[in-house]
Formats: sequence, structure tokens, C-alpha cells
Amino acid sequence: MCGIAGVLGAAASENTITQLLEKQRHRGPDAEQFWVQPQIALGHNRLSIIDLSTAANQPMYSHDKRYVMVFNGEIYNYKELQKELSEFRFTTTSDSEVLLAAYQKWGQAMLPKLNGMFSIAIWDTVKQELFLARDRFGVKPLYYSFHEGSFYFASEIKSLFHVGIPKVMHTPVWAAYFLKGSYGMPDETFWDGIQQLRGGHYTVISLANFKIEPKSWYDFIKNIQTTPQLSEGELRESYEALLHDAIRLRFRADVPIGMNISGGLDSSILLAMVNAHLPSEQKIDAFTFYSNDARYDELEWVENLVANTGYDLNKVLFTPGAVPELIEKISYFQDEPFGGFPTLAYSLLFEQARNKNIPVILDGQGMDEAWAGYDYYFSGNNSLIQGVTTSPVHPEIIHKDFLRQKRTENYGTPFDNALQNLQYRDLFYTKIPRALRFNDRISMMYGIELREPFLDYRLVELAFAQKASMKHNGTDSKWMLREIVKDKFDNTIVFAPKKALQTPQREWIGKTLQAEFKEYVHEFSKFDFVNCEQVLAIWDQYCKGNNDNSFYIWQWVNSLFLLHKSL
Repeated sequence: MCGIAGVLGAAASENTITQLLEKQRHRGPDAEQFWVQPQIALGHNRLSIIDLSTAANQPMYSHDKRYVMVFNGEIYNYKELQKELSEFRFTTTSDSEVLLAAYQKWGQAMLPKLNGMFSIAIWDTVKQELFLARDRFGVKPLYYSFHEGSFYFASEIKSLFHVGIPKVMHTPVWAAYFLKGSYGMPDETFWDGIQQLRGGHYTVISLANFKIEPKSWYDFIKNIQTTPQLSEGELRESYEALLHDAIRLRFRADVPIGMNISGGLDSSILLAMVNAHLPSEQKIDAFTFYSNDARYDELEWVENLVANTGYDLNKVLFTPGAVPELIEKISYFQDEPFGGFPTLAYSLLFEQARNKNIPVILDGQGMDEAWAGYDYYFSGNNSLIQGVTTSPVHPEIIHKDFLRQKRTENYGTPFDNALQNLQYRDLFYTKIPRALRFNDRISMMYGIELREPFLDYRLVELAFAQKASMKHNGTDSKWMLREIVKDKFDNTIVFAPKKALQTPQREWIGKTLQAEFKEYVHEFSKFDFVNCEQVLAIWDQYCKGNNDNSFYIWQWVNSLFLLHKSL
């Protein structure tokens, strides 16, 4: 887990690559190295997780010296792949060396063999071309830009700003954000001229053909269509076996591992799998946050979960007094709009993990999208914002000429039923992309590698492909998962209700933090694309109690912190 960066073209130099690396140093505090040749520069910020020796530092040469690679992520099945690469003599125990050997042998055909999270950049010194690739679901970021005749890429947008790429609003994305709460398509960002390589895609760019033409290497739709629908017994057996394997692979590390948990079903399953694979004499640290508000806190559920494990439970208190500083800090690290107070609170867990020198954290992201766990999958409310009953946005506060610049987002409907099409939307366009981005930034700001075992592509494909009755039995969502863990935990835990919100954001904004947010809202109202009177009128109503949800207030404040230094 690291940060990568590079430059192709006349701007390639030691000065440029070090500037790119400087702004993402938090991603890899253990080593920083670069490789520069005429017209090409590659750089790497290293967070040491597997093979802690300097021999595993990057950029890394292939065995035949033809290829130079920088790589961000983990290839969990690297030991299995190494057995298929028996003709190579490996000099490290790193997954990076295995990955580069796999490219030397198979080229881009190696990608479907990889089980992991990754963004990869490999320079071919013979063909003078750069290969870029990203993992199936886009867990690890890869941003790029063409600027003044050179091509730049980095793990974070701020690195691109730092080398002089202008910070200019990409109005179509901002307009869609204010209009319906979306966060853009998988290949775009909130900033003009800066794009991202989509998850499950690769591209090749050369000095001779100076353009990007991304190609898909992961055919999710075909995989779903060829995955059999299983009986209840077969599904339980197959899925549980894959769960165990996904956890087993993600225990591969040469450093301590912890886990984040809440009180829900997904954390129950994560804890059960960890129990099964953790050596009996070993303990693991668990992390959770609470806000001393019984309406939102899951602390009671969490304490019940870990009560009989003997694991250390690190309980981190999220207070309103911490919010102003956290907004400013995390806005800087996110570079784009993010998910409100829950993201602020979640960041505190990674800070605590870093303080305890635990650089790898397991997390339970991905179950709801694979198993159709959100209420709207069956209720008919298809809002992009979970947990609200009134409109989460107020587009009337944005000038119409600004909103007209939005473009229609086409998520695609490749399946013959509405349920799987909604799941597909959430996996590849809405919920998972934005959650992965939020979580990558708040974990990496503290140099923490976040591993998502439930996003193992084998688990996602198997669950997604099953018929609706396997996902919802008319009473309970994700009922097959509940069947898997019901003999491992008390029913009060297994059948705990799902909570959409985990912090008192709505109440704190309107009461405890009203003075601070009043100032933020007034500042936001001064932007030239905003109707000042409308903003202040809606804020006034919010403070008087018309506050069923606070997403739109968060939008305004989050936008203020992201835009105030650029407009």
C-alpha cells in the first residue's frame, strides 16, 4: 500500500517527480524513491507491509531489466502466483516482485489472475510505452492529466495540483452533485482536466501515441451471467468457503493487523471469520467510534460482539468540538466532496490505529451491494442518499445557468431485472466508488492500509449472481448471511436492525455547532453560482426545526472548504 506518481514527456524530471511525491508522502512514510530518464519519471511513496526490507522498495526493475514498475496496493494471492512463475529466481519475499514477474511473463493477460487491490504503472524500456491498470472495483486510486504537452499521474489529486495543473471546477460534475447528490462517473473528477482510470480498466500510453484509450479487462457482466444459481445448501457451503479464503489471504502481512467494527451483521461476519483464522495465542485490536448519543451509537452492539473474544476494543469518542478542525483537515486529504460526519468520525479510528502502530486494518465494506442489503432495493426508493425521507438536495440554491451544464449520468442496465441493475449501479457507479474513495483517503492520511475482504471479487460475483429470494426472504435482507453466522452469535446481534446513519450530524449542525455552521453557510452563499437569499432562507428554516436531513447543509459546507482556495 503506497502512493505512485509519474510523468511522461518533456516535464519528466527529478524536480517534477519529487513534487508529485511530496504531496502524497502520507501514503507511504517508510520510503520514497524515484527513477528518471529522458521523457519518463516514476516515483513511489512506500508503506511497508509485505517484505519490510529495502530490497522491496520501488521503483522496481523486472528480472530481465526491461520493465520498471511502481505499484500501489496488495496482491493477496502472490504466493500462489509465484508457484506459476517457477522459472524466475526471486530475491525478495514481496508481492511487488511477483507482480512484475507476472507482467514480464504474461503482459496484460496477468490482470485476471490477480486477487487484490492495485494501481499499477509499468514502463517498457524497449517499446517506450507506459502500462497503467487498476483493480476490479477501483479500491486503489489512479488520477491523470495532460498538461502543457506532458502526461502526469498520481495517487492523489493534490499531487497534480502541486505541479501546476490548474484547480478549476469541472462544472458538469459539480452541477450533478448539487442537483441530485451524485459524485460523478468512474472516469471523472470534480476538477477540470483531471480524470481517473476506471476500476477494472487498463491503458497504454506511448511517446509515439500520446493519448489514453482505456480498455476494460474485467468483464463483470459476463462473469455474472456464467455464475450458476445455487441451492440454499450449495450457496451456503460455497460462500462460506470463499469467505474463509478471502480472510486467509488478507492476513498476509509482515506487520500487525487490526479491524474496524460496528454493531451490524457485516461486522459480525468479519469477526467470525477473524476468529476462525487468528492463531489461538494471538489477539487483534478492534476499533469503533461512538458519540455518546444512544440514537446513533452502536457501542452496545459492538461490546456484545467482542465480549467473549478477548480482543482489545479501542473505543474512540467523536465529539462536536472536533468537527471544525476535522472538516478542514479531511477536506484537504479528500480533494473532492465526501460523506459528512461519519467520514470525520471514521478517520479517528485510523489515527488511533497509527498511534498503536497497527498499519493494516480489515473492514466490512461491500456486503450490502453484493447481497442487496439496503432497504431501497426492495422498497422502491432509489435515492442515491441512504437514510433520508425528504429531499437530500436543494438545487434551487444554485443558479440555473450553472445547473444547465450538468450532463445525464448513464449507469447502464445490463441485467434483465431491476434488482441486479440497482446493485450494478451501486457497485460500479455510486456507493462503492465513493465509499472506497472516502475510506482510502482517511486511512492513507495516517499511513494505514485498509483491506476489504468482502470485496474479494469471487464473493461479490457469487452473491450478486443469485436470485432475489436468496438475498431477501420477505422479512430479512441478506438472510443467507444471517444463516451463516446465526450459530456463532446471539440472535440479538445476528438480527440487529441496520442503521443508516451513525452520527448526530443533523442535531449538531442545528444546535451544538450552529454558530460555526452559520458562518460556513454565509461564506458559501457568497459564491457567484449560488443564490444567496435562497441559501440563507433554507438555513434559517433548518435552525427553526425543518431539519429532517442535513445532507444539503453538509454539501454547502464541504464545498466551501474545497473551493475557497481555488475560486
